[in-house]
This record gives sequence, C-alpha cells and structure tokens, in this order.
Amino acid sequence: MTPRTSATLPTVVVTGVGLALPGADTPRELLRAAAPRRPYEPFDTGARIGRRGHRYKDRATRLALCAALDALRDAALLPGDSEELTVPGGTVGVVASSNLGNLDTACLTAAAIAKESTAALSPMGLPNASSNVIASWAAIRFGLRGPNLMLCNGATSGLDAVHWAATLVTAGRVRRALVIGVETCNPVVEGLLNSPAGEAPGAAGGETGGETAGGLGGEPLLDGAAALVVEGAAWARDRGAEPVAALGRYERRAGLAACVGALLPEDRAPGVWFTPGTSPGPRAAGAAVLPGTVPRYDLTAAFGRASGALGVLQCAAAVGWLGEAGAGAGDALVTSGDDPADAVAALLLRPPGWPAAGPRQSGGAAA
Repeated sequence: MTPRTSATLPTVVVTGVGLALPGADTPRELLRAAAPRRPYEPFDTGARIGRRGHRYKDRATRLALCAALDALRDAALLPGDSEELTVPGGTVGVVASSNLGNLDTACLTAAAIAKESTAALSPMGLPNASSNVIASWAAIRFGLRGPNLMLCNGATSGLDAVHWAATLVTAGRVRRALVIGVETCNPVVEGLLNSPAGEAPGAAGGETGGETAGGLGGEPLLDGAAALVVEGAAWARDRGAEPVAALGRYERRAGLAACVGALLPEDRAPGVWFTPGTSPGPRAAGAAVLPGTVPRYDLTAAFGRASGALGVLQCAAAVGWLGEAGAGAGDALVTSGDDPADAVAALLLRPPGWPAAGPRQSGGAAA
C-alpha cells in the first residue's frame, strides 16, 4: 500500500465547541474568565442532559455528555432540541481525554471489594470503573459509530486527543470526530493528590481525603469539560458547516522550549499563547523562543488544574480568541506540559480562511 503524501491529506477544521464549566458558557467567555480564580457554583449537568443523562453515570461522564451535546449542536450535527444526527453515525468518531475522570469509581470499587466482597458491588455502577467509560457513553448517547478512543496520557493528554482525532480524519477513518476533555474535583481525587505516595483514598474506612479543596498543595482542580468537533474541511463545506478555526502543526517533544522551537520558525511569533498552566521559567519557551509582547492566557488560573482536559479547553479558548482577533492577528499557540513533565505537546490554530492552515502531514504537522 502506497502511503498518502501530505498534498492529499485534507485540511482539518473545528466546526463546533461545547463547554460544561462553571463561569463560562462560550469560547469567548473563557478569555474573560482567564483571571484569578473566583468561586463558582458547580456546573448543573441535569439542566442540560436531563434525568436520563444522570442514571448510572459518574460525574465525569455526565460533564462529558453535556459538553459533547453542546459541541454537536454548535457544529449543526444535532439540530435544535433533537438528538438525531444529521449525518450517518459511522462518519463520526470519538476521542476523549481524562486522567482522573473515573478515579472515584475505581477507588471506591476497590475499597468496597477489600472491605466486603464483590457482592457489595452494583451491577449497574460497575461499568463506570472501565477506563474508557467516558468515550463509550458519548458514542452510545449520540449514536457515534466511528472509531472510539480514550486517552489517559498525562499533561499532554488533551492536545494528544485533538491530534489523534485529526489523524483519524486525515487517514480517512472518519469524516469528523468529537473530542472531549473532562476532569472532576471530588474527595477521592483530592485525597489521592494530597496524600503521600502509596496511600489510596477510600482504601480504609471510606475516607477520601482531607479538608483541602485542590490538588498538590491545595491547588484547585477543574470540575468541568470541554468538547470540539474536528472535521475535514471538504466534508464541512459539503454540509454547509461554518468552520471556526483550522488546525495547524502539532509537535510533541521532551521540553517546552524545544517543542515550541520546533513548531515555530525563528522569525515568527504567534498572536497569542495559551500556556501550560504554570509560569514559564528562564529556561522555558517564553524566554528562549517567544517575545514578551506575545499575550498569554493561563486557563488554570480561572478554572483550576485541568490535567487531561487542559488541551481541549485551551483549544476552545483559542477558538474564542480567533473569533475576536480576526484573520490578521496571527496564530493561536496552545501548549500542554512543561519541563518537569514527561513530554510537552504544542498545536497551532489558525483562522479557517487561511490556506496556510493545511494540508496536514500524516504525523500531524502542516505541509
């Protein structure tokens, strides 16, 4: 089989964005929320997906379904209040990302077995302990019969999910894909991140953590989800969908400066940088590659440490920035992971009308 050249790979665009977050309902509101964190009421999943969406599902799955419903409607794949797809279900895949999403179910299931036996488990709740439950429920709920992937890949997981969804499109496996990033803040997750190594929350007496609301050192955690619909530009045009961004080059490297340096030419700076959630130090890309004049957004300051959902959330915010800034403002650079992490991922998003946004190479980069 002869591999396809980069010239034959389609441009991949974003045609829909969905959010299930406290404090922001649209991509542009993410930009205004990216400031010191304020207290918000938890997102009410029942108001969007109803009682049917709640039965036998953990909070991560419910949040994911809310964001997915929002994105599919924004992309005009679900019309109005209907949940009947406007395209064949086999043309739509799902790629979800979450590092901690169903950790509460897994830990509490293990604790119940240790304390009593498997007889203490509910047959209706046990499927939620599966690592791919979020992606699976999204496919089942909305009839998405294309390839179905669940990523739990550390700091880069969200951007990796966007990349692999685009790869499914460019490889011809699907015409479009739903990408979901979700994390939850609950006593089990807080207990695990705040407890010494080797102490599993809920393993003894059902205790699930201390009083600190947050991750390491009490750092707040995201309780929400973001979703994108990525689609081949030709398929979007055929069904009359309006793209809101085009996916450009993607890189994954061992360090932040190396990753950004490989993605951007030396004489070219992006119009905005969505940072990996930490303040870059002197060895990071901000000093080594990017001028200090490039605007920066740190979404974790407003929404908490986002882990596997960060990359998808950043892409949603980048769509908001592109819509406000216009075609002449440059690319939006999104990075997840930093030097202490095992890897760094970076992705460029561009206004959908720019020819330079594609085609993509089979490895995820633009030609």
